[in-house]
Amino acid sequence: MAGSNLLSPYHPTGKPSKPFTGASTFCFKRSYSLALILFLCGISYLFGAWQQGGWAIGTRLSTTTPTTTAATRIICNTTQNSSPSKNLDFSSHHAANSDEVAVKTYPLCDAKYSEYTPCEDPDRSSNFKRSRMIFRERHCPKTEELLKCRIPAPYGYKNPFPWPQSRDLAWFDNVPHKELTVEKAVQNWIRYEGNKFRFPGGGTMFPNGADAYIDDIGKLINLRDGSIRTALDTGCGVSIPFDMAHCSRCLIPWHKYDGVFLIEVDRVLRPGGYWILSGPPIRWRKYWKGWERTKEDLNEEQVNIEKVAKSLCWKKFVEKDDIAIWQKPLNHFNCKTNPNNNPNPSFCPTQDPDKAWYTDLETCLTRLPEVSDDQEVAGGAVAKWPKRLNAIPPRIREGAVKGVTVENFEQDLELWKRRLSYYKTVNNQLGQGKRYRNILDMNANLGGFAAALVDDLVWVMNVVPVEANVNTLGVIYERGLIGTYQDWCEAMSTYPRTYDFIHADSVFSLYENNCEMEDILLEMDRILRPEGGIIIRDDVDMVVKIKRITDGLKWDSQIVDHEDGPLVREKLFFAVKVYETVHTTADQTS
Repeated sequence: MAGSNLLSPYHPTGKPSKPFTGASTFCFKRSYSLALILFLCGISYLFGAWQQGGWAIGTRLSTTTPTTTAATRIICNTTQNSSPSKNLDFSSHHAANSDEVAVKTYPLCDAKYSEYTPCEDPDRSSNFKRSRMIFRERHCPKTEELLKCRIPAPYGYKNPFPWPQSRDLAWFDNVPHKELTVEKAVQNWIRYEGNKFRFPGGGTMFPNGADAYIDDIGKLINLRDGSIRTALDTGCGVSIPFDMAHCSRCLIPWHKYDGVFLIEVDRVLRPGGYWILSGPPIRWRKYWKGWERTKEDLNEEQVNIEKVAKSLCWKKFVEKDDIAIWQKPLNHFNCKTNPNNNPNPSFCPTQDPDKAWYTDLETCLTRLPEVSDDQEVAGGAVAKWPKRLNAIPPRIREGAVKGVTVENFEQDLELWKRRLSYYKTVNNQLGQGKRYRNILDMNANLGGFAAALVDDLVWVMNVVPVEANVNTLGVIYERGLIGTYQDWCEAMSTYPRTYDFIHADSVFSLYENNCEMEDILLEMDRILRPEGGIIIRDDVDMVVKIKRITDGLKWDSQIVDHEDGPLVREKLFFAVKVYETVHTTADQTS
């Protein structure tokens, strides 16, 4: 091939520097062709990435911003050693056919739905009995009644005040109701000041503020040594096992219906936990006239509450001024062996005390695990906070959680530390303490995601789906975290826009054959505030389907590789809900 006209790429003029012959010419042709192919592939990839929505580095995902804060940015760091192709748009490689190209859109619902909580809808609840407060229970819409639209934020909605200012302040436009400022004016719960609400922390039973009231409780039981971490406030007003349950004028008839409500408190209290009651009937001799009840009626109520508490083997810990405190026993050792303490109600027959989703309240006493003496803590003692968070939970130590060992637990600790670190390289505002405060983990497992966030200024609601293979809610509480059960085919019993950030690990694979994916995503959209963040982990095919639906929800989103690299089928979906409200104040009030 002497005298070849093949141009040498190394010559500045583009002319051949010298003729090539034989094998040298063949090798040169192969090298040149390979270089040309790589160059054209690179150009094609960059052009494709640009067509799919711009460059992935420094992508701005939130495009509409209220005046109070800057939009969230999701940053994909391409320097991670584990994932050289982190910013590929996976959806373009997983579309099954051209018929799937059209994206279904979900319009805003009518403005009247801005505070819609489907399973707590007053119109639906009014059809149920008022006896035993049945109308207050969950009553969810049927499948054919589900809304296929996005719950709107009120006109003028602003991002909430950052913590800790949000403890005392809220924007009026976010919850545009002045009724409580009038009805509860004397109790100093809430004040309307210009364009915001202020919460002084008052109330009928604590006119000096909630802080002073808590200090009074702290004089009676130790709230600061780490032994009390989780608390249940029934009828919370302004402010499973729990360390403490509390009721201040919650108006629950504890003494009625064979004590069934107090029996349920016993079920969710940890051995040795406290029940605190203030308000009627406590200290009725001083307040009976103001409560507009007779002395006889109030005395009878207190006597009957004392009887129910004794039947549960509780001890009266202290009663001082306006506060009475009972303590659940550490175990049922004496309760079973002493005829004088034999409980009435009787112990429940064989049951799963952790079964609590659509389960009727029972008028029998939940049996505590067996002990060898009256000083042993039934089920095992938990460590004091903060050691409790990472100590081996008693349920795992005793082998009571199917398939979960001490080794599994310790591996989970390290896994979520690493995953959270990776999350923060993608979403640079996660964990900064100002952007997100209320976080929801839709499939919490052992609570590892929440535990990894412990040093950040956030709190996490850990959800154990009722369809989960293993019930881990008890472990979550033994770690000093909080949580609940939920069936994600239904709405959550929470107000719209409750959460700043939602984390969903394998939720959609779990529910793939149970209900429509769009209904779960619409519920996530309902409970997430405008400009709130989302992380979804799931199989790549599932994530691509999710992206198609969320494009119709107007979420700004991006799919990135697993923290262990592109060869792992599980992918991560990062998104931000856009800022959007009802269009005018007229819409809101019509």
